[in-house]
Amino acid sequence: MQSVSDRFELIQLPKAAAAHSFADDVREGLTAASKSLPSKYFYDELGSSLFDAITHLPEYYLTVAETEILREWGWQIVRVLDEPIDFLELGSGSAVKTRLLIEEAMRVQPSLTYSPIDISVDALQSSSLSLVEAYPRLRVRAYAGDYFTVLGSRGVRGDRRTLAMLMGSNIGNYQPKDAIALISLIAQALRPGDALLLGTDRKKDRETLELAYNDPTGVTAAFDKNLLGRINRELGGTFDARAFDHIARYDEERGCIESRLRTQAAQRIRIEALGIDVDFAAGESIHTESSYKFDESDIEMLAGASGFTVSQAWHDRRKLFDIHLLVRR
Repeated sequence: MQSVSDRFELIQLPKAAAAHSFADDVREGLTAASKSLPSKYFYDELGSSLFDAITHLPEYYLTVAETEILREWGWQIVRVLDEPIDFLELGSGSAVKTRLLIEEAMRVQPSLTYSPIDISVDALQSSSLSLVEAYPRLRVRAYAGDYFTVLGSRGVRGDRRTLAMLMGSNIGNYQPKDAIALISLIAQALRPGDALLLGTDRKKDRETLELAYNDPTGVTAAFDKNLLGRINRELGGTFDARAFDHIARYDEERGCIESRLRTQAAQRIRIEALGIDVDFAAGESIHTESSYKFDESDIEMLAGASGFTVSQAWHDRRKLFDIHLLVRR
């Protein structure tokens, strides 16, 4: 039997020359006419811990619903391609939910290669080593880099049929044109007959959605405000998070939750590392996240525009969340 080290490989791709840094994006976002900060910067060490706490909140149904689907239907999901498969996952995180599918795959095939893609080298190493220690017949080939860089390298294809995964409604954090671009890039990295497992949050009533993104205990607000704390810690900012309110509103026409940090009063913020002062008018806000919700027609459109066909779908008992199987044409 191969040792743990022999079954784990980490491939670190260089950052694209045109890629923006945290400092670049903060400067660009806070000096724009409509202020914004990219949601990808939520997940520093503190932000990741806060998000983990969010997933345990009763109002945040997404993680529980998706896990329910995988527990109930994982056996069918890993068999639907009808031959030995390998996994490719975008944004694996701690791979807690992925373990359910790994265990099901191991029931029907002698070995499995799992290829997670994540921007965080530390998170990849930690989760990958934990997986190869837990599953002696598992090999992990991990890719450190952003999704577009890794998939664009065309280096993720394996020898067997591949089941790619984009779970947790992560696709909802992309604007529609960017979502199509990402799913199209996944299609280009796969062969015809390979598939994508796509987790999506359903469109539903305003109260349920807004509570999920603005819980009464304030954990989601702390998660959102940590962006300001990160600017203070890493760039010498002078934000007082207490002077901002976390706002989450559902736009029914767009099918999207918009999260913002709104200042309570006019103020000027210094960001020392950038050498800039940022002025806020009373009531002005910073856009921090868009979270799109989907119905069946949305998924059909997304799949059709990206080189996939919708093959199958599973949902939780309350029909709050869906997992779709999209097959590469």
